Amino acid sequence: MAKYLVIVESPAKAKTIEKFLGHDFEVRASMGHIIDLPRKGLGVDTRHEFAPKYDVIEKKDRLIKELKAASKKADIVYLAPDPDREGEFIAWSLKDKLGLRHPRRAVFNEITRHAVQDAIDHTRDIDENLFNAQQARRVLDRLVGYKISPLLWRRVQSGTSAGRVQSVAVRLICEREGEIRAFVSEEYWTIAATLSKQGAKSTFDALLVGRQGSLPASDEADQPDEKARAATGERFRISSREQAEAIVRELDGAQYVVSDVVQKDVRRQPYLPYTTSTLQQDASVRLRSKPKRTMALAQALYEGIALGEGGHQGLITYMRTDSTRVSSEA
Repeated sequence: MAKYLVIVESPAKAKTIEKFLGHDFEVRASMGHIIDLPRKGLGVDTRHEFAPKYDVIEKKDRLIKELKAASKKADIVYLAPDPDREGEFIAWSLKDKLGLRHPRRAVFNEITRHAVQDAIDHTRDIDENLFNAQQARRVLDRLVGYKISPLLWRRVQSGTSAGRVQSVAVRLICEREGEIRAFVSEEYWTIAATLSKQGAKSTFDALLVGRQGSLPASDEADQPDEKARAATGERFRISSREQAEAIVRELDGAQYVVSDVVQKDVRRQPYLPYTTSTLQQDASVRLRSKPKRTMALAQALYEGIALGEGGHQGLITYMRTDSTRVSSEA
């Protein structure tokens, strides 16, 4: 019989972790949240410090009963949901509903043997600040959604909704759209020449930035700024098609000379590891993947996939994060 009980969120993760910990440990899954605000009604006491009222999620009663029975047989119970505020709330709700007196909170950012074993060796108490942060988020979601959405139904359109995040995002989009509509466009043209060394097949492009003599000499201290302006075309603006065609006619048959060649070493830093937002942005731009699909795939990689004889192995660190720290086992 196992001496220790470890409770995680998902069954797929449980199998991998149990293999890492050995026969003295039993690993079970809470299948995500076990309590939440009621589906009907506000569920928040606005007259008494906005205290939330929680109900057991539908069809979770049997699971809670099984986890409570398993916890009574264990010498120590380790609560190991995800290392974020949602995971901290799940840990708190497990402690509350299972009647645990002194559970240990185990936190790991990647599902590897070393990370899991280290988390079991270095446990902590439930973080009240993280727990309260989750409660505040959930209560705000409920207040904004339940109080403002009905107003939208009456004033805007039936079926519309408001939210703590989505309403602010809509405001930002509307403000940006207003700036776009108010923008007054100005016509401008650029001229580029495709050149090659006489008799050579290789070519390069050169952008017209000014007429010879149009950029007057200035003090040495001002030279970098003058060159920057010339490079962006700030001092030489082509504002019409007719002006551009006239310049092209002047350049027809001209001889071009490379007046200066500058060589320098450039150091480029590698890209930082992904955070939640940069992962979603890159997946959207490069793969046209929606955030929901991106996070589902990342969750599967985090929980682990079968790697032949090695069994299940987590392949990425926890994906809901703003940290760019790289695991020492990466």
